[in-house]
Amino acid sequence: MSNNLLKNKNGIIFGALDENSIAWKTAEKIMSQGGKFVLTNAPVALRMGKLNELAEKTNSPVIPADATNKEDLENLIEKSIEHFNGKIDFVLHSIGMSVNVRKGKVYTDLNHDWLTKGWDVSAVSFHKLLQVLYNKDAMNKWGSIVALSYVAAQRVFPNYNDMADNKAYLESVARSFGYFFGKEKKVRVNTISQSPTPTTAGKGVKGFDGFITYAEKMSPLGNANADECADYTVTLFSDLTKKVTLQNLYHDGGFSNVGVSQEIVDIVSKNN
Repeated sequence: MSNNLLKNKNGIIFGALDENSIAWKTAEKIMSQGGKFVLTNAPVALRMGKLNELAEKTNSPVIPADATNKEDLENLIEKSIEHFNGKIDFVLHSIGMSVNVRKGKVYTDLNHDWLTKGWDVSAVSFHKLLQVLYNKDAMNKWGSIVALSYVAAQRVFPNYNDMADNKAYLESVARSFGYFFGKEKKVRVNTISQSPTPTTAGKGVKGFDGFITYAEKMSPLGNANADECADYTVTLFSDLTKKVTLQNLYHDGGFSNVGVSQEIVDIVSKNN
């Protein structure tokens, strides 16, 4: 159901790879709510994924950009403003990668060169993006910028590995840069801490099926899926949340506030 929440709003969506991506689902929801957008991803992701299919479906341009490269980001922002003939209203940063996770390195034996690469892609890229948007004065007043996070930024999930550190840094950047964006530009910056979601990146984490099952049993409302996350993101891009900023917003069915659920107690008791 469309309420035209994003009518006359224009933005940029980072990270849509295929139909399982939260960014992909968000693009579809934005379109249904009247918003328009530019799609972007790293050149290697463009070769691997189906972004051109989404672009055709939503009648959106694709502008390749390596989010770790400031020149690429500057080109992306300049071309987006030119495409829309005006400033930007919303941006979604849906990017995450850990070479250590991909290569099966445990947290106590990380390759630090790989750690630095993953940190740059998953978290520092957000600071670089915000800095380019800020310095170019690219955002409309009351615009909204959202990055996707996970509760492992605050709690220990051993197999989430160095991605937990990346997400903690990402959330800190949102708060710190969000302060200046709010004071100087009246732009909101938030992160969404989403339930474990079976995206291409998520399924690369060791024991991911166990993550999902555990979270489902711990969450009073059950896990939030990618479609529901897209709906929530739309509200943060809309004018209904104009005074929400510097927040890490849990979209996880209540998981983050539950110490232990009865279902987990019953399972443990039965095994004992």
